[in-house]
Amino acid sequence: MLDRIPVAGPWITSKEIEYVSAAATNAWYDNANIYHQKFESAFAEYIGMQYATALPSCTSAIHLALAALGIGPGDEVIVPDSTWIASAAPIQYVGATPVFADVDVQTWCISVESVRRYITPATKAIIFVDLYGNLPNLDALCTLRQETGIPLIEDAAEAIGAEFQGRRAGSFGDVGVFSFHGSKTLTTGEGGMLVTNRQDVFERVIIMRDHGRHPGDTMFFNAEVGFKYKMSSLQAALGLAQLERIDELIERKRTIFSWYVEELNDVPELTLNFEAPETRNVYWMNSIILDQRLGVRKEQLIEWLRAKKIDCRPFFYPLSSLPAFRSHRQAQTGSIDNPIAYQLGACGVNLPSALLLDRRQVAYVCEAVRSFLESIRTRHAN
Repeated sequence: MLDRIPVAGPWITSKEIEYVSAAATNAWYDNANIYHQKFESAFAEYIGMQYATALPSCTSAIHLALAALGIGPGDEVIVPDSTWIASAAPIQYVGATPVFADVDVQTWCISVESVRRYITPATKAIIFVDLYGNLPNLDALCTLRQETGIPLIEDAAEAIGAEFQGRRAGSFGDVGVFSFHGSKTLTTGEGGMLVTNRQDVFERVIIMRDHGRHPGDTMFFNAEVGFKYKMSSLQAALGLAQLERIDELIERKRTIFSWYVEELNDVPELTLNFEAPETRNVYWMNSIILDQRLGVRKEQLIEWLRAKKIDCRPFFYPLSSLPAFRSHRQAQTGSIDNPIAYQLGACGVNLPSALLLDRRQVAYVCEAVRSFLESIRTRHAN
């Protein structure tokens, strides 16, 4: 009998253990920031951006990005309806209003056509999400940025290493943000990173992340009220080691997805992750969308798989459908305004995607999916 198969998890080697041990031993006193500096510098170079700031989470990175852009009460920020709540919650942290846009049926990322319908004079930023390791229509987004001047924040939390025309995810907006949660391809346990080419944004972020202190100013003489958003040396050391292995981590993700394709690509009732021309999807989550004509919801498949010791996750519920946003003006109209987000949200499941999955485990998962579909076909036949 197989052990329980995890939906997500890291790949840790002796390199990570060595780096963290060295940080625990040496990253104090005058060396307190040495791993932060190494990690930030290497990360900025990898993404192809000028500045990088290590933070405790991607959520804090979005919060700082919005604050650095001067967004506040009375402003609107467009965000995809299909994403984790962390993409949208910081909009409310700064007192602005999230506006939920629909997503593309193939990429599952924000629909630029939908974004255009939601732009108003109050729109001060657009957050686009590289969902599950894929990328949206970046040509269209960059054109929109040029036409409107509205800043773009790229939530690349799930997409480190994804590429479009050779440029890496996180480099397409005014600001890019990343997550290093324990489930992510590159992990620091918890943690995040903000990258930008804008000096004005970077300088504001550096001040606000450290209780409103200007670098080099008199100690404890705060210029403004800021935030406590810092990463520990141990996390930075772990992140540096993972970054030095990033190519093999991404290749492992793509290999695992190829196993799912081999097992499930001939099943007509399923749609798997999409990869557009000139795009490299890093498949953070291996996801399937059930054909609506089956007449089943994602929760039924999730229950079936969990009974077979297979952990999985639901595709993100549309933000406009969450109790957290019950008072939002789109809570009543979301399914009409954003039909693709609701279609995917009802029928999508994230299958096991942990970096240490082996071929045998993937075959077991796919056989369980096939048995579920066969049970549905039998029920329909009767």
